[in-house]
Amino acid sequence: MKRYEDPQWKESMGITLDFNNMMSGMIGGEQGISGSSMEAMSDSLASAAKAMEQKRAEGRMDWRDLPYNQKETVEDIKRTASGIRDRFDAFVVLGIGGSALGPIAVQQALNHAHYNELPREKRDGYPRFYVEDNVDPEKMQALFDVIDLTKTVFNVITKSGSTSETMSQFLIIKDMLQQKLGDQYREHLIATTDRENGNLIRIAKAEGLKTFYIPRGVGGRFSELSPVGLLSAAVCGIDIEEMLAGAAYMDEICKDENIRENPAYMAAALQYLAMKSGKNISVMMPYADSLKYIADWYAQLWAESLGKRFNSRGETVHAGQTPVKALGVTDQHSQVQLYTEGPFDKVVTFLKVGRYRTTVKIANGFEEIPAVSFLGGHTMNELIHAEQTATEYALLKAKRMNRTITLPEVNAFTVGELLYFLEVETAFAGELLGINAFDQPGVEEGKNATYALLGRPGYEAKKAELTARPEKKPEYVLKGKVREPVGSAV
Repeated sequence: MKRYEDPQWKESMGITLDFNNMMSGMIGGEQGISGSSMEAMSDSLASAAKAMEQKRAEGRMDWRDLPYNQKETVEDIKRTASGIRDRFDAFVVLGIGGSALGPIAVQQALNHAHYNELPREKRDGYPRFYVEDNVDPEKMQALFDVIDLTKTVFNVITKSGSTSETMSQFLIIKDMLQQKLGDQYREHLIATTDRENGNLIRIAKAEGLKTFYIPRGVGGRFSELSPVGLLSAAVCGIDIEEMLAGAAYMDEICKDENIRENPAYMAAALQYLAMKSGKNISVMMPYADSLKYIADWYAQLWAESLGKRFNSRGETVHAGQTPVKALGVTDQHSQVQLYTEGPFDKVVTFLKVGRYRTTVKIANGFEEIPAVSFLGGHTMNELIHAEQTATEYALLKAKRMNRTITLPEVNAFTVGELLYFLEVETAFAGELLGINAFDQPGVEEGKNATYALLGRPGYEAKKAELTARPEKKPEYVLKGKVREPVGSAV
């Protein structure tokens, strides 16, 4: 029996949400949330819960079924990953947004912090892992300095196949592979896209590429538990079945319509009330380097889902809460000053780890300097826990809203739980805000302008619109001046 099939083990791995420090009983009535304010929105909460259930039943939340309906896909992913491990030295994801942030976050969370720098035998034979998530030409060129094209597999991920950034990378890589390998280039490319629609599936079929499919009702930022994230995880030795089991465990908990028994619904309701009271910034602060990029993934999920100009009735609302990434303990020395003494406009979410996967003891020394020697005999584990508790206390004392999500330990099960929890929280927050959490019209405007500027057919009107925009005034463009060194001859 695998450990995630053991009910007792699963229960011991349940993540927890502590929201004490968002309540008025802890931080006072002026900044905190009262029990009466929660009671006052009971009808809204019930309506939002029913809407969530109805949308799922109607197939409008297909991402919620990913923990259950991918048995054959998972087996195919595992076979493919095994073949890649046997033949190749590197695996590169070509993607952006949800196609990149999820794979990066899971890799950082569950594999060695310096995974790519380990000798292959210390990686258990798994390939090195890279993600090309930008179109910076210097970064793209740098990739070719550290990989051997003939020993690398590229996974191009875009549901539509019209993502300019990803498809530009694909065109570059395909051309290089064909020049180097001829017809064998196909063995080095895997497409992850829509099963029926879009440019990439047309190309994949015409070129005979190995293909994985993104379910129709699964958008990019909700796609990490689909082949978008599962393939790269499996290629690097991560137990994807355990990840899905963690998501399924959280799903069962999140089916409860009673908000006091549903951590994701409670989290969303509290964030909603915080937004209504002017807390328009959501800080995620993991106290583990392994979870650092979970905050990056969350930033897209929260911002793109909730940042909407119009509500579902077409009314202008300009909804949303700005996500900010921080890392404990690092950002105690760069951001916490603002959080404790700046504006009362933030909710800070701590990600806490109960047990780290290793223990490092702090050596004794310099007994004549008590301010240093007191550390000796403790562990770094104790220190980072103390730092998190201290920061939480400092925010509490300053009457600043904060909450703590605790993972008993970082493993595939708890990461699957956490990702799913945050997805459900986001969707429920969207229902409370009365907006569509699953579109991104603000992103489309920038995409369309990019297409027009590069001459994509069909975007001539957008090109004319861009050409007609007001010209920039030269007096508002300043050039730096070179100062003569002091004492220099004129």
